Amino acid sequence: MTYPSVSLLRQTNLLFIRSFMILLLSFLAIKLNLCFSSIPSSLKTLPVLGHFTFNENEFAARDFGGQYHFLPMAVLHPKSVSDIATTIKHVWQRGPGSELTVAARGNGHSLQGQAQAHRGIVIKMAALCREMQIHTGTKPYVDVSGGELWINILRESLKYGLAPKSWTDYLHLTVGGTLSNAGISGQAFRHGPQISNVHQVEVVTGKGEVLNCSEQQNADLFHGVLGGLGQFGIITQARISLEPAPTRVMWIRVLYSDFSTFSRDQEHLISAGKTFDYIEGLVVMNKTDLLNNWRSSFNPKDPVQASRFKSDGRTLFCLELGKYFNSEETEEANQEIEMLLSQCSYIPSTLIQSEVAYIDFLDRVHASELKMRSRGLWEIPHPWLNLLIPKSKIHNFVQEVFGNIITDTSNGPVLVYPLNKSKWNNRTSVALPEEDTFYLVALLSHAVPSSTGTDSLEHLLAQNERILNFCEAAQLGVKQYLPHYTTQDQWQAHFGPRWEVFVRRKSAYDPLAILAPGQRIFPKAISDAVAAAEILLT
Repeated sequence: MTYPSVSLLRQTNLLFIRSFMILLLSFLAIKLNLCFSSIPSSLKTLPVLGHFTFNENEFAARDFGGQYHFLPMAVLHPKSVSDIATTIKHVWQRGPGSELTVAARGNGHSLQGQAQAHRGIVIKMAALCREMQIHTGTKPYVDVSGGELWINILRESLKYGLAPKSWTDYLHLTVGGTLSNAGISGQAFRHGPQISNVHQVEVVTGKGEVLNCSEQQNADLFHGVLGGLGQFGIITQARISLEPAPTRVMWIRVLYSDFSTFSRDQEHLISAGKTFDYIEGLVVMNKTDLLNNWRSSFNPKDPVQASRFKSDGRTLFCLELGKYFNSEETEEANQEIEMLLSQCSYIPSTLIQSEVAYIDFLDRVHASELKMRSRGLWEIPHPWLNLLIPKSKIHNFVQEVFGNIITDTSNGPVLVYPLNKSKWNNRTSVALPEEDTFYLVALLSHAVPSSTGTDSLEHLLAQNERILNFCEAAQLGVKQYLPHYTTQDQWQAHFGPRWEVFVRRKSAYDPLAILAPGQRIFPKAISDAVAAAEILLT
C-alpha cells in the first residue's frame, strides 16, 4: 500500500488554503464594492445645507507636494458645522465594516497626500461659511472658521490695529491646517508656534460630535487636536490671541562664513530680553543672488552694495531679522537695531536692510508665489523635508549634510534657525526634541518634472533619504515637522513616550480611524484585506 508523499500533501494543503483565501477575499472585495456603490446615494440623502460633488473632484487629489494623487469618492462643500458633523456621523454609523474615510482639505498645501482620502470623502473647508469676529479689549482675540486663511485674518484684524502674534512664513494657509501641525515662523522663538496662541477650538470628532474645547473644557481633546495631524477631530473654529499691530518692519540680512558664529549669534538673540521680533536664518551654497529666493523678494536700500555679495562656491549663512515699529518710532527703532547688531559677529560689509509695511513683510512669500506661478514653477513637486534638531546635535548635522550631502541650494531655500522649547505647550500632540533649544531645518526644494539631474524628484527624494538615514545612524534625536512615515513602528518611534497618549486619544475620539487617512498613522484594517484581495486576484 502506497501513501502520498509529505511534499505532495503540503502542496495540496497550500493549494487548498490559497484557493480558500482567494474565495474569501474575493467575497470581501465584492461585498465592499457593493457597499461603495450604495454610498453616493446615501450621501445624497443626507440633510446638509451645503452639497456633495461626485464628479470633477480631481482638485482634491492634488496638493503642494505633488507626489500623491488619491481621488475621493465625494467632496463635501459645507455651509455649516452641522454639515460636517452629519457627514462624519453618517460614516461612523456605518460601523467598522466600512472602508469609508474623511479628510479635511484646507488650501491644498499638504506635502504627501495628508489631506487626501482615497475613495473617501474630502471636506472642502474653504466652503465653510462663518463670519470673522474681532474682540477688542485688554486681551483681544478673533473667532475664525477652521477654513479661514491667515492672510484674511491679518487683513481683517489690522482694521482694528491688531494682529495675531505668531505666523507661518506663508499666509495663504488655513487655520485648521496649521493648528493641526503647529505653525512655525520667525516669531515662534518669542511667542511660540501658532498652537501656543489659541484660546479655544470647536472640533468635530470621528464620531460626529461637535465639542467646544479649551484649557477648562474638554482639555484632553483641546491639547490633542493642536498638532494632532487631524487624527482626533476636524477644527471648525478657533479663537486666536491678538496683540497691537505695528505698521512698519525693518527687514535685515547679514552674512556669516562660519556656522559656529552664526548659530551663537542666533542663540543669543532668541534668549535676549530685548531683541528682534523676527529671527530666521538661511544656508546659501553656490548661489550668486544671495538676497532673493522664491519665499521672499528683498529690496535693499543699497542695491549696488547688495549685488556684490556672491558665495563663489562657499557655504554662507544668512541671518534674517525683523524689527517691528510704528512710523513715529523710526529713530528709536534704528537705535535699537544698531545696539542689537553690535552684539553680532557677522561680516560687516554684508549688512543690508529694507523698510517695508508690516503686512508686506508678513505676506512676502505670496509676492514670489505670483512670480513663480506666472513662470509655471509653482504647481510642480515640492519634496520638502522639515526637521527639528536638538541644539547639541546641530553642528554634527550641518557638518555632514552641508558638507557631504547637499552641494547647492539652487533647488529651493534652506532655513536654519533656533526655537525655545519653553514657548511650546508640552500637553499638545507635537513631538519635539528633548532639549530646551532646538533648530528648525527646512529643506524647501522644488523638483523639475522632466529633469533627470540634481533637480529631479528622484534625486531630491534620494537626498532626503540620505539625510534621514544619517540622522538615524548618528542618533541625533531628530523629529520630523510635518512628519511623514510609512509604518506604524516609525510613527511610534516619532512620538516616543507620547505614543501611548496619542493612541488613547485616537481610541477615544476616532476609534474607527475615519479621519485624516492620508497621514497613514492608523490605517483601517479592512484596507489591508482589500489590498491583499486585489493582489491575489491579479
